[in-house]
Amino acid sequence: MLGIVTIIRPLRRVASLLTTPLEPEDFLGLINPLASSRQLRGVVTKVVPETADSTTIHFRPGKGWNAHLAGQWARIGVEIDGVRQWRSYSLSAPAGHDPAITVTAIGFVSTALVRNTRVGDVLFLDVPQGDFVLPRHPRPLLMLTAGSGLTPVMSMVRTLVPRRPDADVVLIHSARTRSEALFHDELLELADQFPGLQVKHWYTREEHGRRLDLTDLTDLEALCPDWRTRAAYACGPADFLDAATDLWDREVDAASPLTIERFAPVLLPGTGGEGGTITFEKSDKQVDAAGDVPLLDAGEECGVVMPSGCRMGICRSCLIPLVAGQVRDLRTGELHGQDGELIQTCINAAAGPVHLDI
Repeated sequence: MLGIVTIIRPLRRVASLLTTPLEPEDFLGLINPLASSRQLRGVVTKVVPETADSTTIHFRPGKGWNAHLAGQWARIGVEIDGVRQWRSYSLSAPAGHDPAITVTAIGFVSTALVRNTRVGDVLFLDVPQGDFVLPRHPRPLLMLTAGSGLTPVMSMVRTLVPRRPDADVVLIHSARTRSEALFHDELLELADQFPGLQVKHWYTREEHGRRLDLTDLTDLEALCPDWRTRAAYACGPADFLDAATDLWDREVDAASPLTIERFAPVLLPGTGGEGGTITFEKSDKQVDAAGDVPLLDAGEECGVVMPSGCRMGICRSCLIPLVAGQVRDLRTGELHGQDGELIQTCINAAAGPVHLDI
């Protein structure tokens, strides 16, 4: 073994001299796109349309990927017009399988992924994260989802129900129409196959003609009479989650908790201040932004290539040094203004003139 190492090291030094300024790994990446030691990557293996505007993208990750837990999310990077854009997506594949993301065509990056992704494309990856995961010990579960909020819960259902004969899961999913309901047919097939899963769809523009009302007990009592005794998970739009949180705070004790997964930060009402002119120093661009517009959105709106990840104040991928001025945290209303301070642009807005080092 020592002899092999002795041979390989000089060969590697020679290869580096021949390929400078690139490394040998850069050329290996042309043959195997997953071989890069600099950036975790995944190659797309399957693209499955779910609805007219939603697609599931399966990919095989390279070395360095940590197997995901059901319900977790990961930052995904994609090259668009020569610029690498990062967004965070819930993983919809069951734990123990190669990962997949289910994306709805809302926003610039998500729309590009849905419309343009093909088998063989390379995605840039970060490792799975998040605490929205199944409980450690078996217990009856209630899953409340709306729209694309079903995505992380689908990973949970696919993981738990086929593997546990004692599973007891009630899934209540709200969608505008049947044709827009993610995983509709698969969920009904799973419910037919496994008695431990009950699936109840709520259509706001068809059968029911209104939103699922979580401001009182009527709808929930009818759909799941024993909801108070179940460990509950909820994921969906902000108003849906706010109503669920208020209901659990009023009606349920700590023995049956509600676990929330949000796709957007919780903003403090009225935190938007006066706004101001934002100057992006290195990009030589300026934009006037209202006091409730995140710096990240303002920069992207005027064409600045802004680093980003979760877009809700968790991953800290959007940090940019503050050159001058003050910003307001939209979650707390707190002002920040020390020169050189690293600012999370996804959850801070201008509070007067602001200069950023980007």
